[in-house]
Amino acid sequence: MPNTQRRISLWSSPRNISTALMYSFAQRPDTRVWDEPLYGYYLKHTGAPHPGADEVIAAMDCDGERVVESVILGACDRPLMFFKNMTHHLVGLDLDFLTQTINVLLTRDPEQMVPSLAQALGEPGIRDTGFPQQLELIEQLENLGQTPVVLESRELLLNPAAVLTQLCEQVDIPFDRCMLRWETGPKPYDGMWAPHWYANVHRSTGFAPYQPKTDPVPDNLRPLIDACQPYYAELLERAIRAPTDEQEST
Repeated sequence: MPNTQRRISLWSSPRNISTALMYSFAQRPDTRVWDEPLYGYYLKHTGAPHPGADEVIAAMDCDGERVVESVILGACDRPLMFFKNMTHHLVGLDLDFLTQTINVLLTRDPEQMVPSLAQALGEPGIRDTGFPQQLELIEQLENLGQTPVVLESRELLLNPAAVLTQLCEQVDIPFDRCMLRWETGPKPYDGMWAPHWYANVHRSTGFAPYQPKTDPVPDNLRPLIDACQPYYAELLERAIRAPTDEQEST
């Protein structure tokens, strides 16, 4: 890998703002983005019952190790690469390739995320949420000598410019204000699963102001949310925080 090129790999939980973050990086003239290159591998490897799974498996390269070599570590015509990935897609893979990527984790409060995930998957389990895998990934990355950056969706939405500036500083790239806005509608770099998952982000022109969900949580989801909370609390401790009004004024 040429020293002038940098590969940022986002490892997100599902039903997060990972697609918006991909759109954000896609606005940079120095960046090429990829949407979940390991999704086909994950679906074929696990048999997870996701919407449109058969079509995704038929259309994508489902050899995980080959995807790593040809896509994530493959050639690129731009100096910066951004890979939107789901942490749970790493199942069964040799993680040595992570020494060649700049790894960023994105998490979200399970109180907000799990009900959204259940709308898509019916009755998700804790492995579907990605929370255990995110803490496992942090430990593995630390064993490789890395200190991964952690983002939390609420903090990013509270002040996108400030949090993205901190993110860019930590991954050693300049912040560009073009990352804050994009055009509405589908994008050519969307995965083919976009019709099942991306309706809201296709209506967006930037990071929407944070608005917590206020709908009552179904009783059947409460045990899963409670099981996720300790993982989320540990991730939140590591996350970049949006500055307060007092901090911004100093």
